[in-house]
Amino acid sequence: MYQTLKNLSPAQQVGAMFILVFGLLLLASLTLFLLSMREKEEAQAQQSHQDRLGNLSKLLRTSWALIFVFWVAWLAGDITRLVLFGLGSFFALREFLTLSPTRQGDHRSLVLAFFGVLPFQYYLVGTEHFDLFTVFIPVYVFLALPVASALANDPVRFLERNAKLQWGIMVCIYGMSHVPALMLLDFPRYDRQNAFLVLFLVLVVQSCMVTQHLAARYWPKTPVATHISQSFTWRSWGCGMAVGSLLGAVLAGITPFVPGQAFALSFIACAAGSLGHLVMKALKRDRGIPIWQGHGKGVTGAGGMLDRIDSLCFAAPVFFHSVRWYFGL
Repeated sequence: MYQTLKNLSPAQQVGAMFILVFGLLLLASLTLFLLSMREKEEAQAQQSHQDRLGNLSKLLRTSWALIFVFWVAWLAGDITRLVLFGLGSFFALREFLTLSPTRQGDHRSLVLAFFGVLPFQYYLVGTEHFDLFTVFIPVYVFLALPVASALANDPVRFLERNAKLQWGIMVCIYGMSHVPALMLLDFPRYDRQNAFLVLFLVLVVQSCMVTQHLAARYWPKTPVATHISQSFTWRSWGCGMAVGSLLGAVLAGITPFVPGQAFALSFIACAAGSLGHLVMKALKRDRGIPIWQGHGKGVTGAGGMLDRIDSLCFAAPVFFHSVRWYFGL
């Protein structure tokens, strides 16, 4: 598989990935449809069957949405790609902050975050200001936002309010911006193929999350953190990590990595994404909501954007900087 993918031209690799990814999604959709045609004799068993299918359907729709969006980003030009990811960050941050209480004194900081920090971060990515892009938010924005809040003359829950905003910016803007930033990495003999790294990252992380969810549902074990997640067990996490890492090794042919490197980097990305997803679940429990789109109604109109990309927002910066450090880029 590795040598086969390596020997393909970039155009042939795109076609192979298209057939593989969308073929598997179509097969999963067909299987789910056939399962939905089955009926149980007992009402309770039928309801349980429908609940399981509903959860699987949501998981499959999330996979379709992620792969479709990133495939569009793949086909789009540089500016269109950045705008697409920027909009994703915008909706995710709006979702994060809408479900958290704000005060009048936060308005300056919110305007700065949405209309200053967000576009400038993606501008730095697009113009390849590599060094500034990696430190702009964790250094400059981290120090500037509390100043804007302090000038608003509202000390009530000052630390809590600023920590919430900085958390949202780090996850939704800083984390997400590292996905298109993979295009900045300059590998020898890998010209104009960096978009494959985006697809590689999405596939391994999403495969890990889907496997972890299925393993927790059909191979249950005592949850690790019962007050945060009923589906996170060491067994399900291990299954997700194994599948995501092995898939990464199989797909090494579309990357500048050899299979061993691809396995290790996929393992790192899957660990960051899955554990980050657990952290975001803890934040949801703190806010008293089951999903980021709220109580049955989407906050952004995007239908729970943050639920779809939270693992990727944690995985992308860890993957990006691990690759950069290992290869000395």
